[in-house]
Amino acid sequence: MSAVWLTGLGAAALLAGLAIYLAPLEPGILALQLAFTPQAFARIIHVWPPDHLARYRAHLPVDGLLLLAYGAFGFLLSTRTALFSASRAGLGRLAAWTLPFAAAFDALENISHAWLTAAPRLGVPLAYAVSASASAAKWTLLLVFGGLVIHGLLARVKA
Repeated sequence: MSAVWLTGLGAAALLAGLAIYLAPLEPGILALQLAFTPQAFARIIHVWPPDHLARYRAHLPVDGLLLLAYGAFGFLLSTRTALFSASRAGLGRLAAWTLPFAAAFDALENISHAWLTAAPRLGVPLAYAVSASASAAKWTLLLVFGGLVIHGLLARVKA
């Protein structure tokens, strides 16, 4: 099995498993990821019962595996397949680094959330802003990669 398939299927399996595991959390994790202030963050985690906060914290190491898998998948898909061969070379290089950078921002978000959920830390608003900014950057890069893949597929159809 090629590394592209292995990392892609691994990322998909981890994502599906985490989605199921985190489904009971309401509000969902996207709201927590984009909580730019201590107050917004606290409004979410104080709604969660203690077992939901524990569930969220327990998912972080597995999310670390997910970010490694999707970062590697994006790089390998962009560099070891012909997906971007019909596109300009710059788009392939951009695509190659989009998911690894998204994974780096995801890692920063995970480290921040591990620290921010360990104990109340309302006195450090910059930490919440940095964490949410990392999450916003991650989601933006994930969307950019999706757009680049669609562009690559359309360019191959036209070629």
